[in-house]
Amino acid sequence: MPAFLRRSFSVHGQWEPAKQLVRELRLNTVCLEAKCPNLGECWSHGNVSFMILGSACTRSCGFCSVRTARPGGVDPGEPQRLAEAIARLKLQYAVVTSVARDDLPDEGAGHFAACIGAIRARSPQTQIEVLIPDFHVRPDCLERVVGAGPEVVSHNLETVERLTRLIRPQAGYRRSLEVLAALRRLGGEQLRVKSGLMVGLGERPEEVRKTMADLKGAGCDILTVGQYLRPTPEHLPVAEFLSPEAFERYRAWGQAMGFSFVASGSYVRSSYNAFEALQLERKR
Repeated sequence: MPAFLRRSFSVHGQWEPAKQLVRELRLNTVCLEAKCPNLGECWSHGNVSFMILGSACTRSCGFCSVRTARPGGVDPGEPQRLAEAIARLKLQYAVVTSVARDDLPDEGAGHFAACIGAIRARSPQTQIEVLIPDFHVRPDCLERVVGAGPEVVSHNLETVERLTRLIRPQAGYRRSLEVLAALRRLGGEQLRVKSGLMVGLGERPEEVRKTMADLKGAGCDILTVGQYLRPTPEHLPVAEFLSPEAFERYRAWGQAMGFSFVASGSYVRSSYNAFEALQLERKR
């Protein structure tokens, strides 16, 4: 790993209460489950990304450290516990994501809506971003989530078309673009549509440019581009560590294409500084 990528992974002591609260309320966070390298920085600033619908995923993406297994049932008390955590933490901005739940009749869309509703009831001033699976582009599922009224709905394309089958074997490049286009149609101008890419998996710069153009064509407003970091030796290897100059080039490309906000850098992740990104995007 290049020297410019080395950083501390410790969680600052001032956010030990947040860790305790997450445990107390039996909640999961993508920060911990996905071994996010920004955990220390984000938690020290009060940015927590919650993961609903359990900690086992029905899919097996080659980059992700969330375990693949047959999930248990849906916890009906989770929306209220999630809302309690957000209220007690006094979060201005809540990010909620989930594992893929292909085993459920509605793939978890109703639970997303219940969580959004519970947060709204308890913390009406909190802005909400949800990062959703593809729901197989089912209109009923997407309508359920968008209809619950989050400010931002994100769905990550993750990689270029050529590498999608390797990296996301149960997903599809075109399917994800269809999801984003559907979100744009359903949400109108009030909804911010967001997506994220990982780089360093063997993609070529011209493929990244095409992927960014595809995302813009699907109606994506906010784009994140970050370095893939291998979570364990069992996951896909890193093909390349991109330089800061490469990330700056991708940011410039995105701005030139008309994205309202582009975050591009080695440690950028889809929910990294999400609140700040939305505030900056709305000022443009």
